[in-house]
Amino acid sequence: MLERVDLRGVTGIAERLPRPEPVSEGSVAAVREIVEAVRAEGDAALARYTRQFDGTVPVSWRVPPAVVETVLERVEPGLRTALEAAAASISEFHRGQVSPEQTHNRQGIAIRSWDQPIARAGCYVPGGRAAYPSTVLMTALPAAAAGVEQVVLCVPPGPDGRVADATLAAAAIAEVDEVYAVGGAQAIAAMAFGTESIGAVDVIVGPGNIYVAVAKQLVAGTVGVPTAFAGPSEVVVVADGTTSAEYAAIDLIVQAEHGPDGLAWLITWDAETAGAVEQAMSGLLAEAVRKDDIAATFGRSGRIVLVDGPQAAAEVVNLIAPEHLQVMSEDPEAVISRVRNAGAIFRGPLAPASVGDYVAGPSHVLPTGGTARFAGALGVRDFVKPMHEISVAPEGLAALGPHVAAIADAEGLAAHAQSVRLRGASRQGCGHE
Repeated sequence: MLERVDLRGVTGIAERLPRPEPVSEGSVAAVREIVEAVRAEGDAALARYTRQFDGTVPVSWRVPPAVVETVLERVEPGLRTALEAAAASISEFHRGQVSPEQTHNRQGIAIRSWDQPIARAGCYVPGGRAAYPSTVLMTALPAAAAGVEQVVLCVPPGPDGRVADATLAAAAIAEVDEVYAVGGAQAIAAMAFGTESIGAVDVIVGPGNIYVAVAKQLVAGTVGVPTAFAGPSEVVVVADGTTSAEYAAIDLIVQAEHGPDGLAWLITWDAETAGAVEQAMSGLLAEAVRKDDIAATFGRSGRIVLVDGPQAAAEVVNLIAPEHLQVMSEDPEAVISRVRNAGAIFRGPLAPASVGDYVAGPSHVLPTGGTARFAGALGVRDFVKPMHEISVAPEGLAALGPHVAAIADAEGLAAHAQSVRLRGASRQGCGHE
C-alpha cells in the first residue's frame, strides 16, 4: 500500500530521500490567469470562475448578516457546544501570544514599541469537498485576539450556492464581520485587490489546495501573506515496536483523507512495526468513508521509511519538515529533542493530530511543502505589525549626535549629518551645553 524506502545503513540520507514534486509551471500559469482576471474584471471574473469550478453562482456574494446571526438556532446542539468549547481554547491560547507595549531607554533616547493590529484580515476556509468550521475558528479567533478591527471570511459555496450551516455557525461564534460565498484562487484575488462586492484586506490567511496556496504567493506584496505555504495536508508518524499499529495507521489516514495532494509517511526502525501498521491500514481503509481520497494520497506520496534509530528518524523529519509530526515511540524525547523542522509536534499515544486540528488551542493552519524550515503555525504575530516611536532628550542628542554625523559623512549623506549638527548648534546658541 505504501512505498518502502530503506535507509538503514545509508550515509547521505538526503540524497536517497524522495522529495515532493514542485508546483508545476502550468498550475502557476493557470492561477496567475485567474488572479489577473479578478484584478481587472472584479465581480464578473468571480462569477465566471465560480460557475466553472463550483457549478453555481450565489445570488449574493455576501452571506446576509441576518443569516449568520440566526444559524446557531439551526445547527445541532452538540456541534454548537463543541464549536464553543474549541473557540474558548483557541481564544485563550492566542490571547497569551499578545505582546505588551515596551519602553527602552538608553543615553537619552527613549524608544516605545508595540504591536499594531492590522485593520482588516481576510480568512480563507476551504469548502466544496467538505465543510471546515474548525478552520473558521483557527483563522478568525487569532485575528480577534490580535485586535484586528474587521475579519472577513471567504468560503466556496456548495452546489446550492450557499455556505454550509456548520461553517456559518463557526463564523457566528467567532463574530466574523463579513462572510462571502466565494472560494478558490478567485477568492484570494478578490480579498487582495477588492471587487465591487468585496473590500480589499490587509492580510490573507488560511489553508487551501495547491491553487489557493499559489494564489496567496502571487498576491504577496500587494497584501500581507504569512511565510508558510499552507497547502495540502501532511503527516509524519514516528513509531517503534511499542507503538499501537492501529493508532499509527489511523493517524496516517486522518491527514490522508483531506485529499490526494498531501503527504503521509511512517518512519520506524522496527521492520515488524512497518508490517503491522500497513496491515492495520488495510483494515481501516476498507471501512473508510473517504476511501478514494485516502488511497490517492497513499498512492502518490505515502511512504514507509526504515531507519537505523531515533537519530536517523529525526534527520528524516528535519529534511521533510512536515506539517504534522506524531512521535509515538517508547522514548519520544530521543526523536523530539533533535527535531527542528515541524509545523506541530504531537507527543505520545494519546495525542493524535486531530486534537490539534480542533480543540487544543494553537491554530491548525500550519506550514506545508517544506516551509516548516522557516515558518510556524498561524498566530497573533501574523495579524500585527511592529511599530515604534523614538524621542530624544538633549543629553541624547549631545551624546549620540556626533556618531550620527560621523556615519553619515562616511556614507556621503551630508544632509543626514547636517540634521544633527544644526540641532546641536541651535542648542549651543541658546546657551545649552
